[in-house]
Amino acid sequence: MGLSDNSKGLILAMASSAFIGSSFILKKKGLKRAGASGTRAVIVGEVANFVAYVYAPAVLVTPLGALSIIVSACLAHFMLKERIQKMGIVGCITCIAGSVVIVVHAPQEHTPSSVQEIWTLATQPAFLIYVAATLSIVLALILHFEPRYGQTNILVYLGICSLMGSLTVVSIKAIGIAIKLTLDGINQMAYPQTWFFLTVSAICVITQLNYLNKALDTFNAAIVSPVYYVMFTTLTIIASVIMFKDWSGQNVSSIASEICGFITVLSGTIILHATREQEPPPPVGTVTWYVSGDSMKSPEDEHLITLRSSEYFEP
Repeated sequence: MGLSDNSKGLILAMASSAFIGSSFILKKKGLKRAGASGTRAVIVGEVANFVAYVYAPAVLVTPLGALSIIVSACLAHFMLKERIQKMGIVGCITCIAGSVVIVVHAPQEHTPSSVQEIWTLATQPAFLIYVAATLSIVLALILHFEPRYGQTNILVYLGICSLMGSLTVVSIKAIGIAIKLTLDGINQMAYPQTWFFLTVSAICVITQLNYLNKALDTFNAAIVSPVYYVMFTTLTIIASVIMFKDWSGQNVSSIASEICGFITVLSGTIILHATREQEPPPPVGTVTWYVSGDSMKSPEDEHLITLRSSEYFEP
């Protein structure tokens, strides 16, 4: 007996989390070979995540992204000697428990038989209202709120990339289904809707990454990561439920269980991020120069000149 589509999506989502979580640690080690491996791990992880959306609903796939945080925390404990605090362990267990609840109660994926069927789902009134509301809020954030509050309020940048991210996921899911059907012998490349979804996904991805990078450049990553995860995951599930009707046919008990599992995962993510050991700041008055200037070398490989006396900084 072959695996169900949900099982395939689950395996791919977990594999994606493992690759992405390990990539953070490989990059953090600061070694050239490890850095290259980290980049490859990210690529493999994102591809696996992309394919997972083809086989399973976003209600199942998106929350499992929290597992990458657990993988990262566990590897950091053993490879980087970053101690996991007791509350961090509680956060990991909470994420796992919530993920199990979501997996058990996740709806079965109904794969559309053509891009035209996906287009019908995308043009239903409920989803058009969601898209109109999303774009209106994004424009308001970009034109009005970003110039005034972008540098002080983290919700401005993350609101933009989370809202656009929800549209990214549903459009990429549409493209993935079109590719899957084409590989199965039902060519979908001749339909203009396929190229429309491709164009939309490209615009959304560029916008999403642009504002996510702005958020990371402006605010502490320890704050950006959990807030972005909560906003992006919530909006993605809402968009997918509206467009693909993920909860159609499920009873109230199953839907309530999925929501509780999702809230549990969010809580575990916030706890884990809040308790992760932060890198110690450099001593006051410390200045370090890289003498060789080889950007491919890590700081450990460089000859360093360091001043540690705060007297050098007196006016």
